[in-house]
Amino acid sequence: MSNKDKIYNILVNQVPGIRERYRRKRKEVSGFGKVWIWAYLIGLNISWYVFHRSDLAVSEKHPFYEEKELYAKSSESSISSKRRPEELAGQLGEYDVISFDVFDTLILRPFSSPTDLFYILGNELNYMDFQRIRMEMEWKAREKKYKKTKSYEINLDDIYTLLSDETGIDGALAKEREAELENEFCFANPYMEKVVELLRSEGKRMVITSDMYLNTDQIKALLKNCGYRDFDAYYVSCDLQKSKSKGDLFEYVKKKEGTEKKYAHIGDNYIADVENSKKHGFAPFHYVNVNAVGEPYRPYDMSVITGGTYRGLVNAHIHNGLNCYTRQYEYGYIYGGLFVTGYCQFIHRYAQEHAIDKILFLARDGDVLSKAYHILYPEEESKWEYVYWSRLAALKLSARYYKYDYFRRFLYHKINQNYRLKEIFASMELGDLLQGLCKERGYTPETKLTDQNVEKVKQYLMTCWKPVLEHYGEQLRAGKQYFGKILEGCSHAAAVDIGWAGSGAVSLGYVVNQEWEMNCRITGIVAGTNSCHNAEPDASETFLQNGSMVSYMYSQRENRDIWKLHDAGKGHNLYWEMLLDAPMGSFKGFYLDEDGKCRCEFKPANADIQKIEEIQRGIMDFVRQYKNVWGERKEMSWISGRDAYAPMVNIEKMNGRFMDGIAEVMDHANVE
Repeated sequence: MSNKDKIYNILVNQVPGIRERYRRKRKEVSGFGKVWIWAYLIGLNISWYVFHRSDLAVSEKHPFYEEKELYAKSSESSISSKRRPEELAGQLGEYDVISFDVFDTLILRPFSSPTDLFYILGNELNYMDFQRIRMEMEWKAREKKYKKTKSYEINLDDIYTLLSDETGIDGALAKEREAELENEFCFANPYMEKVVELLRSEGKRMVITSDMYLNTDQIKALLKNCGYRDFDAYYVSCDLQKSKSKGDLFEYVKKKEGTEKKYAHIGDNYIADVENSKKHGFAPFHYVNVNAVGEPYRPYDMSVITGGTYRGLVNAHIHNGLNCYTRQYEYGYIYGGLFVTGYCQFIHRYAQEHAIDKILFLARDGDVLSKAYHILYPEEESKWEYVYWSRLAALKLSARYYKYDYFRRFLYHKINQNYRLKEIFASMELGDLLQGLCKERGYTPETKLTDQNVEKVKQYLMTCWKPVLEHYGEQLRAGKQYFGKILEGCSHAAAVDIGWAGSGAVSLGYVVNQEWEMNCRITGIVAGTNSCHNAEPDASETFLQNGSMVSYMYSQRENRDIWKLHDAGKGHNLYWEMLLDAPMGSFKGFYLDEDGKCRCEFKPANADIQKIEEIQRGIMDFVRQYKNVWGERKEMSWISGRDAYAPMVNIEKMNGRFMDGIAEVMDHANVE
């Protein structure tokens, strides 16, 4: 390594924040500016080594964790609450000719950046780094065109002729596929669709005025594919060598349509569509870009393809201006949709790879998940089942073996919380044993459970342990009837839950195989495990290590940064549980009716059912839209556990401030 390289390495490469800032500035200068950039670099090093500027320790582009102030005053969609389509159409109808921009106005993409489409094309071409190369070729084509004609207006032919020359790619094939992909992924803006139809019904003249490298025929085909009928005229920059950015395209429109007419133009680019149209005699109507509005609230600490699709879908749906949603709906759509979609993908893939005979979505968390799974994989309806199971039922049915957990949850988790003995014994369904305890210890049913008497209560129950278990005999027989039908012919089933210790699947596995002797292996699938902040962070490690339990988003083994971030003490478990809450009471247990058949009983629902249904509605809308985006491209659609968690990071960083007005919807059961 030369001395120059050594100096460069010391000054540039040692500190991520310095390296990123220097390289960004270096691209912006040339000529004498190179002297200034060295001074800038020295200044950054002094800031780090002398003044200990901490923000230089990490990359601006890739901070360890994002911290965004999410919009919590009301629903996020209220930011983009526009005049109704009827009102806008009425205002536009006062003009003789109404001009429309195309991209980000009439049509939207399910991406936060237009260039995200190039990742998909690069995948089809099997070409590494294609997205960046495609962007580079476009800029080079514009520079080349400007040197010849003093115009930057190019078309796809110009781009792909150059790209073909500089790569081994068949330019004609790639050009055709890009246009086809635009047709496949673009969709009509539902707000503008209504505006256009209202104007069409009034017989208004509507024209297209677009700065774009797609030509007129391609724009026509794209609009038609999105559901728009023909417009009266099309004025496209690459065909006319005029642009809205320069303003001469507006003059051309007026010349062709008639200078004496009154014009209106609507578009998303403030300079091109608002300022320039106004300069040339058009009444401007600004339609704010959905991604520009949503960008401050969307996470970027995600993989580029999943992140781009997620942000694009959310921004287009929440900020197109047609609807103003409730905060509960948005909580489901924005923060739950990606997670539920990805979790179902994870469950599906695991079931396929491990020859799972039956997927058991455990109540109540499984209610939402089973509905989403049906949307994503309708062909597998016979392979999964929404089943009744709960912590309460599990404690009773597995008490013979998991005696320690039985006492811990029924007794020790309730000490010094004003629970009376009659409430404790009622929850255990041992009310007839309470009299013996009171007689033996001098208590009354009103005596409260405390740290002073809990051991005596436990010892009493230990001395009559056989009668305790006999109380649950009927429930065991009823449960065997219920699961016997579901697991008939199954040798390996997966039990799906939110988490956290994964006790639901473990207890079910014990009861199925030891109490009921069904000989069916049960693997637990959880969204997340106990984290490092939990009092029992290692509770499930044996099961995770041997593969009898797997986690989607994080565990000690994977995504340890999230394992360290997630903190139940700060309410983080609650945030996730709210997404999977169900509009029903928690499951109490299995019982036998008069005919000896299994009867399932539930506690009364204490939750706000309407708000829970709103959360679920938001989740389901996202699931459907995400599936529609990717279609059969399953290899491009996979959502990693780390990406699924990313939108929630900013909520958790706000330490509860975002959750006001949302968190009270849940049914807080003491033992489920």
